[in-house]
Amino acid sequence: MTIDTSYKIYIETLKKEIVNARIRANLAVNRELILLYWKIGQHILEMQKEEGWGAKVIEKISDDLRQEFPEMRGLSIRNLKYMRTFSERWSEFQIVQEVLAQFTWYHNLALLDKIKETEIRLWYAKKTIENGWSRNVLVHQIDTDLYGRQGKAITNFKDTLPAPESDLAHEIIKSPYNFEFLNITEKVYEKNLEKALIENIRDFLLELGKGFSFVGSQYHIELEGEDYYLDLLFYHLKLRAYIVLELKTGKFLPEHAGKMNFYLNLVDHQLRHEHDNPTMGIILCRDKKNITVKFSLEGLKNPLGVSEYQLSQELEEKLKRSLALTQEVDF
Repeated sequence: MTIDTSYKIYIETLKKEIVNARIRANLAVNRELILLYWKIGQHILEMQKEEGWGAKVIEKISDDLRQEFPEMRGLSIRNLKYMRTFSERWSEFQIVQEVLAQFTWYHNLALLDKIKETEIRLWYAKKTIENGWSRNVLVHQIDTDLYGRQGKAITNFKDTLPAPESDLAHEIIKSPYNFEFLNITEKVYEKNLEKALIENIRDFLLELGKGFSFVGSQYHIELEGEDYYLDLLFYHLKLRAYIVLELKTGKFLPEHAGKMNFYLNLVDHQLRHEHDNPTMGIILCRDKKNITVKFSLEGLKNPLGVSEYQLSQELEEKLKRSLALTQEVDF
């Protein structure tokens, strides 16, 4: 090995070490900042409760702390009020340590501003950590009510999959799916809808959720001289299973389940490996009648779910926009 080659390897190793160290340092700083903000909020709550001080005390605290620490950001009146709310809404310090300190103050402000219920707020917090969401992605998931849509598809998973896999499979499928990112409001043909989803594959995968790996569109399988094409084929890394997704621009019909069942048999026999779990199917339609779907899935041996999708969605008060935080909230 030449000196130049050896040096390049050595310097690249050093660069990676520095990057990793910076990441760890930033995470440590962020953690300490979140814990500090919670403690400041606790002190404000205690002073107001025990000493009977009103809201004006926050202005005095802001002035005094800014004079003492002129180089420190985040001591504005607005941000101190957020600290008070943060500490009030999250009274258990253990949750702050184990969950909330793992992402930024911006994330925490989004949770505080947009969600009142503690249980739902904690659900989004844990999902943020699990999926590594940026603040903008977190806001998007809240705005599109991911909590309310998760696990709402009609499936036969409990009858076709063992308990651990069936619970996870049911959790990853939502209804309705939000295809607002396509900017399509009028009637669209299945071929064009599929093309639009592929062109926006990054947003599509985000909407599908963590674990989906795209295999192909119009995936070709041959059987007895006949050609069959699957609309969309995915592999789910956590479920360790292929997932066939079929698009229907109209309402769900019973024959859709029969055709999907046939496709799942094809994938199981021609693509599925020894250590893969059974192939799953998701039929995405514009509309469905729940009883019709349940009767169509009854008796099928392959795991299959039926969900709706929305091409556009009216969100109250233009919730599509990101949270507008004023310059008073410094970090």
